[in-house]
Amino acid sequence: MHDIDSRPWYRQISPQQWKTFLTTFTAWTLDSFDFTILTFVLLDIQQSFSVNRALAGLLGTVTLLFRVVGGIGAGTLADRFGRKGPILFSIAWYTVFALLSGLSTTYVMLFAFRGLFGIGMGGMWAAGMPLALEHWPDKLRGIASGILQGGYSAGFLLSSLVYQLGYPLISNRPEWAWRLMLWAGVIPGTIIFFLMRRIPESPVWLARKAALEARGETMGVSLTRLFRRDLLWVTVHTSLLMGGFVSMYQSTTFWYPTLLTQLQQKPLAFLLLLNAGGLVGSAALGALSEHWGGRRGAATLGVVLGLAACPVYLFASTTWGMLLGAWLIGFLASGAWGIVPGYLSERFPTEVRGVGTGLAYHVGVGIGSYAPYLIGALQDGGTDLRTAMLLCILSAGTAVLVLLWVGPETRGRSLE
Repeated sequence: MHDIDSRPWYRQISPQQWKTFLTTFTAWTLDSFDFTILTFVLLDIQQSFSVNRALAGLLGTVTLLFRVVGGIGAGTLADRFGRKGPILFSIAWYTVFALLSGLSTTYVMLFAFRGLFGIGMGGMWAAGMPLALEHWPDKLRGIASGILQGGYSAGFLLSSLVYQLGYPLISNRPEWAWRLMLWAGVIPGTIIFFLMRRIPESPVWLARKAALEARGETMGVSLTRLFRRDLLWVTVHTSLLMGGFVSMYQSTTFWYPTLLTQLQQKPLAFLLLLNAGGLVGSAALGALSEHWGGRRGAATLGVVLGLAACPVYLFASTTWGMLLGAWLIGFLASGAWGIVPGYLSERFPTEVRGVGTGLAYHVGVGIGSYAPYLIGALQDGGTDLRTAMLLCILSAGTAVLVLLWVGPETRGRSLE
């Protein structure tokens, strides 16, 4: 008989496992911060470069599209050479291009730098999630997945605080204010780079490397493996599912600070609730996925209830109603993301886990990248911002629900 560990789950994790997990979580949080801080200064950028809403939204779209390049590239390298090297490269890359974005003198230059920034953002997720999850016990992967994915909400929450507290100090110089906001993550990014250097390599990847060397074999390029018959459906299905998830999230959040500004509301309280809800909801639904309903059931619960909360989120007539809507959407719709790192890791075998999760997640990001632009274009065509957001959220959420149940349940699969 096997002894059952009766300690609380967080005591079953060794100090080294916690160190790896928290460093990866922080790097992903900062990645999110550097992306979402842009959403607060879109109006300033429009004024600085005299561009319309669609072109402002396209800055988000190009970042998301280039995440595909970073996700596939870093994922392939992570399977071939280990998880750590691509993570370090990605952190350095997105920090440099966050700095260069603030130095832009034209819209075209900013557009190019935000696209290149997306390469590092995509690489961080593709190599970082396998590293963190491969250090943790299989039985605790659901909660680990939820907390990890909640790092994105933590980054958005942090950018909300930085904007609310820092922007008023520099708002009298709007031409420089948005630049300083984009630079806010540069010093933290440098610190995280040096902390990540001290993190050990994935034990699962090292075990596979040792097994291959014992047989006289070497690591091969993993990308083409994804398109062989046994994995082709996994690759296609997970990419489409991630496309639905990303479309729903971007439709919910990218233009939300602008909506709050139009409604003459101070964004901080709403964004704190939205992202605190996402952080808590990701952990809660990730933990739930280890028990009730598995990965599919937990995510379905979050998405269905999140779609039902959309009218409150977008059309509430009172401040208290809008605050409630922000919490509900964060906890439910954003919280449904809590299953994603674990689910993707469980769909792909170790030899292609980096590139498989990286490609699926970031092809999904590419599919979903149309949302910021589409909502901006709908506005330019005369559609109210709230209506444009609602249409995109509902259509994307419906796609997520269908795709979840087309695919298999993965709870309990081993990563070894």
